[in-house]
Amino acid sequence: MTEAHLFVIGILLAWLAGIRVYLTVFGVGLAGLLGWVDLPPALQATESWWVLGTSAALAIAEFFADKIPGVDSAWDLVQTLARVPAGAFLAAATLSPSGELSGTALVAGAGVALASHGLKSGTRALLNTSPEPASNWVASAAEDTVVVGGLALALAHPWLALILVVACSLIGALIVWMIWRTLWKGMRWLMRQADSGQTQVRPGTLPR
Repeated sequence: MTEAHLFVIGILLAWLAGIRVYLTVFGVGLAGLLGWVDLPPALQATESWWVLGTSAALAIAEFFADKIPGVDSAWDLVQTLARVPAGAFLAAATLSPSGELSGTALVAGAGVALASHGLKSGTRALLNTSPEPASNWVASAAEDTVVVGGLALALAHPWLALILVVACSLIGALIVWMIWRTLWKGMRWLMRQADSGQTQVRPGTLPR
C-alpha cells in the first residue's frame, strides 16, 4: 500500500475506535490473523490470542451495555479513557512501518477518535431523553453495522470509506446541533413563560 492509503486507513481506524474500540481492535487482529491484510509491525500485536480474546469479550459486553438507556451514556463516559488512546495507537501504528510510533500520528489519531466519540456520546445523550428504548436499540445496532462495514470497507477501499465517514460525520454533527438548538430554544421559552407567570401573579396582589 502507498503512504496515502496507510494514512487513510489509520484515520479510519481511529474514527471507528471512537465508536466501538473493542470491536475495531478485534476486527483488525482477526483480519491480520486470517491473512486478509498484512498488518504493520506495530499492529501485529492485535493478532495474539490474548488480545483477540480480551477484545472479543469486551466487545460482547459493550454490545449489551450500549443498548440499555442510561447505561450506554455511563459506558461512553468511562470508555473515553479507552477509545481515545486506542484510536491514537491504531492511527500511529498504521503509519509507522518501522514500528516506531510518531507523535504527530498519535495526536491526529487521538483527535479523530475524540471527535467520533463525542459525536456518538452526544447522539446517545439526546436519545436518552426519549421515553422509549427503541431509539437506543436502533442507534446501537446502526453503530455496530457502521463499524463492521466501515472496517471491511477501510481495508478494501479506504478512499471510499473515508468519503462515507466524512459525510456521515458532517450529517450526524448537523443533526445533533439542530436537535440541541431546538431543545435549548424550547427550554428558554419555558423559562420565559414561568418568569412571566410569576411576574403577573405575586403574593398579596391576588384579586379579592
